[in-house]
Amino acid sequence: MASPLLGILDLDDVLVKFKVYDRYHGVALISLSVALMFEFVWYCNHVIVAEKVGYRCNEPNNISESSNTSYIPNSTVEWCKNLEACPEWVYDNPDSFVAEFQLACQDWKRTSVGSMHNIGYMFGLLTIGPSSDRFGRKTLVIITCVAGGTLGCMKSFVTSYWLYVALEFMEAAVGDPMSPVYMLAIEMVATKSRVTYSTTFMTGLGIGGIIFSFVSWLIPYWRTLLRVVYAPGLLAIFFIYLLDESPRWLLINGKKDEAVKIIKKAAKLNKMTMEENLNNISYEVNKGPSFASVIKDTFKSRSLLKRFFVCGIWWASATFVNFGLIVNSTLLGGNKHINFGLSAAMKSLGILFSAYIITKYHRKGPLIFCFVACAILCTGQPFLPKNLWLQISNYMVGLLLSCANFCIIYLFTSELFPTQSRNSMHALCSAVGRIGSILAPQTPLLMAYWSGLPTLLFGVVSLIAGLATLLVPDTADQSLPDTVYQAEKMEAQILTESRP
Repeated sequence: MASPLLGILDLDDVLVKFKVYDRYHGVALISLSVALMFEFVWYCNHVIVAEKVGYRCNEPNNISESSNTSYIPNSTVEWCKNLEACPEWVYDNPDSFVAEFQLACQDWKRTSVGSMHNIGYMFGLLTIGPSSDRFGRKTLVIITCVAGGTLGCMKSFVTSYWLYVALEFMEAAVGDPMSPVYMLAIEMVATKSRVTYSTTFMTGLGIGGIIFSFVSWLIPYWRTLLRVVYAPGLLAIFFIYLLDESPRWLLINGKKDEAVKIIKKAAKLNKMTMEENLNNISYEVNKGPSFASVIKDTFKSRSLLKRFFVCGIWWASATFVNFGLIVNSTLLGGNKHINFGLSAAMKSLGILFSAYIITKYHRKGPLIFCFVACAILCTGQPFLPKNLWLQISNYMVGLLLSCANFCIIYLFTSELFPTQSRNSMHALCSAVGRIGSILAPQTPLLMAYWSGLPTLLFGVVSLIAGLATLLVPDTADQSLPDTVYQAEKMEAQILTESRP
């Protein structure tokens, strides 16, 4: 808080004077929402691009009458056990991803596209997060968007499956803007506006998915579809003019003059008069710790180590359940594009729902509720009557809750760690969580054993994550900590205030 005696200003005292929907923050909001539209489409497009396609063996017609036909397979399953015996495979859609790469009887290769994307995403988070802490949020937003668009377009031209998978890995490793986008957004507004602002721009995820569902319906050929959804990412170069660096990041890296200049620019665009002397903003300067030192400091603090452990469970559970439900949504029955569009709509509704409950009921309680309620719906899914609308409705509500807890986790995690390591730790927690999203694309394969096995597994995992939430403090209405000491002090204060 500002000190009336010394004239010292806290950044929050300045940012609180800005309205998040005025001109300056409005332009940033739209730009960041567009970046998230790219992120969701790039992250999930393989659900449609590498979709399941029917196929059969084009059986030879010149079998000798003297041949022992008892050894000739009479079904696709039997032909798959004798791959070399089939002279040619016929696909229901000869222009599909599965047909062009000849993936008959190799379903694991199709589902591995999504897993490889998430492996790349895991590696990327370990570099993108620390790079964002070191070089700035805006810089990494631009680099990741342009890199993702470039590599995505390259994927549409390859003729080798393994080259496609390699590009999928590279795209995810260097072309995912989610982490720096989110950090830039929450650091450019005051504490009381974090929920409102982050919720609004994150609806771009769902909007991107809805648009993609219609575009994929209109453009059935997967190569053309990839070019259409990835090429716009190259336009992110214009973020150079549309976005400014995070004032909070600039201050903690000793660039007060640049931070003050940005705040004055924002005030001018909004036609505001700043009465405070912005040169009196006080901030603890961070000399830019290495990623290794960030991990060391975290592990030295029992409080932050516990938070990291819980956040790892959150992220692994949330990515496994949320991404798993999206991947399996196209297998529910009915139109796959509509189902995917509904999943994307649930993303936006889940974000809005999460904003309402965390504004009214803080962080911890809503997160526990969403995890447990999602667990109940997913566990009950296999035992519902065989009614398509009932099945889809229950499934979509479970997905809505899964999206809500994902949104809460994003905000909650960022509030648990100090500014000097926030993006690095957020990225590390998310990277650990990618174990869940790596496994999620493989869950459709479990349906070969029992159709209800994937959702039952989602329910169990959600319940475990809900129980783990009991171990961390509620960070609602608390200023973002800047150092390890402030983060520990915040937890001690919360625990003291919660005692009767």
